[in-house]
Amino acid sequence: MPRSRTFELVLARIEEQILAGRLRVGDRLPPERELVDMLGVSRAAVREALRVLEAQGVLRSRVGTGPSSGTVIAAMPDAGLTQLLRLHIALANFPMGDVVEARATLERASARLAAELVTEDGLERIRDPLLRMDDASLPREQFNDCDTDFHVAIAEAGGNRLIADMTIAVRNAVRHTLLTAFNKLDDWEKVASRLRAEHHAIYEAIAAGDTEAAGDLVEAHVRGFHQDVVKKIIDGSNPAAP
Repeated sequence: MPRSRTFELVLARIEEQILAGRLRVGDRLPPERELVDMLGVSRAAVREALRVLEAQGVLRSRVGTGPSSGTVIAAMPDAGLTQLLRLHIALANFPMGDVVEARATLERASARLAAELVTEDGLERIRDPLLRMDDASLPREQFNDCDTDFHVAIAEAGGNRLIADMTIAVRNAVRHTLLTAFNKLDDWEKVASRLRAEHHAIYEAIAAGDTEAAGDLVEAHVRGFHQDVVKKIIDGSNPAAP
């Protein structure tokens, strides 16, 4: 079997064990020699597969001979998951319409959850970038960063880690597309004022615990901005990754 196929086999078998619940966070993988015998593959293929999984954050290697040594299944940090999703979106050449649809759906769910469950600390995290965006002298790139922080804070305030991670990944994937649109705008102040007003309305709905309004407002905000502003600047008819 070609090396590339044996490398994929090792990845598939380890993934299968994790998905079936036979390998959990903290469990140790068998030593390389045992994996070679179990799978009937070369040691080079095993090492290559383990390197990939370690780079992705799925495995953690520790030297030594104690109970914590060896190759251990690690809990993937949230940042690792969002990075993988963000890169996948960027590289998969999804049509912009598909990305916007996914973003609107996810952010609607995030906003509704935030309105239902947000704490005072969560509200403060949402409010901070909102107030920074109110500065009319804020450069466009910093405005875009604050915009991203605002939407990320809403996603995190909802309390559902999976929805939050997917929302954050999609929002960060369109960050550069939005900045490109911002930089090409002739009527920047008018657009920035619109965004500020919509952001404040979303915040007020979340703070008031109005789940329906929060969801409706953030979905209209996402769809409306892409339809009225981004699509006019960036050719949305071409399948283009954000």
